Amino acid sequence: MELAGRWRKLMPYMAMVFLQFGFAGMFLISVASLRQGMSHYVLVVYRNAVAAVIMAPFALWFERKTRPKMTLSLFYKILALGLLEPVLDQNFFYMGAKNTSATFSSALTNVLPAVTFVNAILLRMERISINERRSQAKIAGTMITVAGAAVMILFSGPVVNFPWSRHGSSHSAVADGTSHSSGRMLMGIFMILFSCFCWSLFFILQSYTLRSYPSELSLTTLICAMGVAQSGALALVMERDIKAWAIGFDMRLFTAVYSVRFFFWRRSLLCKLIPNLL
Repeated sequence: MELAGRWRKLMPYMAMVFLQFGFAGMFLISVASLRQGMSHYVLVVYRNAVAAVIMAPFALWFERKTRPKMTLSLFYKILALGLLEPVLDQNFFYMGAKNTSATFSSALTNVLPAVTFVNAILLRMERISINERRSQAKIAGTMITVAGAAVMILFSGPVVNFPWSRHGSSHSAVADGTSHSSGRMLMGIFMILFSCFCWSLFFILQSYTLRSYPSELSLTTLICAMGVAQSGALALVMERDIKAWAIGFDMRLFTAVYSVRFFFWRRSLLCKLIPNLL
């Protein structure tokens, strides 16, 4: 019984660790697809639309008796959640990743816990006591995270050539996306950091919303649907060419399918874990 209790407490943290493996794959295929010409505005619409369609039947069936009634204040919260994560976070991250690289953007998003921690303190959702070990660990982790992000931004080390590298360091730099101009690189950094800021606000607002609307699947479906409406309107303004919406049996389709599959699992998992982790 004691071992089962410890494992139950450990499960949210283990789930968050395994979640990072899914992020790694999504970073790689998303950046590859964007560099092949896919519009990030269209990708955001597709992934949220398909996710909403897939999740809606589960939400309607499993939460048909427990779903709270919709109120005006709850609708405004869902509207804000759809703007923060599907529209602002995803679009700015994709733009930042396109200007940097999959490796760099993946590493830089590790600043997200620190940004969330600071925002939670400013919004008085997190209590800090210097004398408590829990608070000391959070402060130390935040400082280490920020220091790591600063090293990623400011430090440029030597190129390491492996024995299996055939085309030299210049080709490797181009393949990884590190040959971007300093201006584009800096712009990409700010975009990724802003996406992390929006994502952290999404986490905090989602945690607050779940207290009054504890139906995770229904909330996730509504957020995706609201994200489709808002990101779709943005995409129609930004992408006037109808060819940008075309998708075939190629990397674009694989990116959309993988993003939806991972998006479905990630959003539902985080809805359950965030109240326990914040």
